[in-house]
Amino acid sequence: MIATTTNKQRWLYSIANIGNTIPYQAVGAVVLFYYTDVKRLPATWAATVMTIYAIYNAFNNPVMGYLSDRTRTRWGRRIPYILFGTVPYALAFALLFFAPFDGRENAVSLLIYFAVGLFIWEGLGTAVSTAYYSLLPEMFREYNERTDVAMRMNIVQTVGLLIGAALPAYLGQALGWPLMGVIFAVIAAAAMYTGLPGMFERREVGEQAYFDLWTALKTTLVNRSFITVVIAQTMRFFATNTLAAGMVFYMKYSLGADPGLTSLVLASAFVAAGLAMWPWRQFIAKRFDPRTTLMLAYAMIGLAVLPLGFVTTLGGAIFGAVLVGIALAGLIFMGDVILSDVVDEDQVKTGLHRAGMYFGMSGLIITLSSALVSIVFGLLLPAYGYNTALDVQPATVGVGFRIFMTVPPMIGALLALAALYFYPLHGKRLKEVKEALAKSSAG
Repeated sequence: MIATTTNKQRWLYSIANIGNTIPYQAVGAVVLFYYTDVKRLPATWAATVMTIYAIYNAFNNPVMGYLSDRTRTRWGRRIPYILFGTVPYALAFALLFFAPFDGRENAVSLLIYFAVGLFIWEGLGTAVSTAYYSLLPEMFREYNERTDVAMRMNIVQTVGLLIGAALPAYLGQALGWPLMGVIFAVIAAAAMYTGLPGMFERREVGEQAYFDLWTALKTTLVNRSFITVVIAQTMRFFATNTLAAGMVFYMKYSLGADPGLTSLVLASAFVAAGLAMWPWRQFIAKRFDPRTTLMLAYAMIGLAVLPLGFVTTLGGAIFGAVLVGIALAGLIFMGDVILSDVVDEDQVKTGLHRAGMYFGMSGLIITLSSALVSIVFGLLLPAYGYNTALDVQPATVGVGFRIFMTVPPMIGALLALAALYFYPLHGKRLKEVKEALAKSSAG
């Protein structure tokens, strides 16, 4: 019989998710704005850094996942990375917003500071977040337990989204960007350490032998369930990262509004997502399997971005953001649950619990979404006249950001639906995997 977790453990694990959410959302939401519009780094330079960063981030994920699977310490496999990596990770994030150079006077030095700081922060962040997410399928073994934790994680994550994506633009202008970075770093570290006492590792899993790196990679990459899920998840992050990165520009150039109001629009989306989390679990996830639930969410977000293409007022932007938030709730609620099913299927096939490798490889491929966003940004916006050397941008820039906020997310949603159509782990196959896993655990 698989031991269940306590209500306290589920909440503590969920609270720690704020520590992952805030820094990554803040970087996604404002780092391009900070280094281009504030520090005046040329847009193509900034986009190049973000593209290379995305590739680096992609390839360090499976390495960290593999190391996490094979780590042996008196604290366990995953927990040491969280225990000892959180403070350096938070500090590196804060330093991203202490750039001492101006792009008009010393663009090369600013470029170097940006690239080095981003790479150091990302390496530390990958170590912490991969360990954290790899604990999910190990700590929580049943579908109802996982969906309960996922709901809590993502309600809590809504708070992290509000802080990490909705507030940076406002606080950066009101308090200064360095102080904003420090505040968010402290909150993220405090959340992670608050949740740490509720985390644990199962002894029988930690005592397993593991594949060598090449075998681990090959076995993961030929798993059809994993490949189809990770393609869909990549398109999710492509869509949502486009919306997050473009919103401050959209407010400034498409609506002609104060960029600080970006916080209000994003907050509307995240509050809507938080409020929609319970209905998604109660009325959809309990009725349908993870695949169907995700397909409904992708269809909804593809439609939800349409208003952003033509609204002209702040109220219209908030309306569009609320629609996006409702759809987003389904995506963030079910993402880790469906990947945990893939980990279970692999355990039935191989006899090994390789959550680190699967979450790491997922991170590798999903992170390519950031490169796609950066490439689209670097190609589309200059084509519509966006030039950081200009004090006043041409009117065509507003049109460019409307296209940026609608067409790429819609394409991403359609590609995700296509991938999930071929996902095999549903219906009878999913039931067989769950029964085999329960039998092996009982034995």
